[in-house]
Amino acid sequence: MQYKIHSHEVSGGLVIIKEDIMFKNTLLFIVSLLVSFSAFAVNVNTASAEEIAAALKGIGESKAGAIVVYREEHGAFKTLNDLTKVKGIGAATVDKNRENIELETK
Repeated sequence: MQYKIHSHEVSGGLVIIKEDIMFKNTLLFIVSLLVSFSAFAVNVNTASAEEIAAALKGIGESKAGAIVVYREEHGAFKTLNDLTKVKGIGAATVDKNRENIELETK
């Protein structure tokens, strides 16, 4: 095993800390995988507000709720740009979520 040794002076002596580098690297790898898989596609024409908020960056519960209300009042979104008609959803928000938004209606 590879270890990184740290030493710290404290009152009354020296404390030596061993850091397992392989464990640290493995943990960082797992966390990065989880983050990369956390973004998933969501169908904004069928999803709940909670599902939309969980899937899209920059969309919290309030904006996700506004998407659902708009959909219920105006019908299904036909294009990604239709989402910009929802108050609080701008082109930049749509652009950064473009790959995670589905519109298919069944």
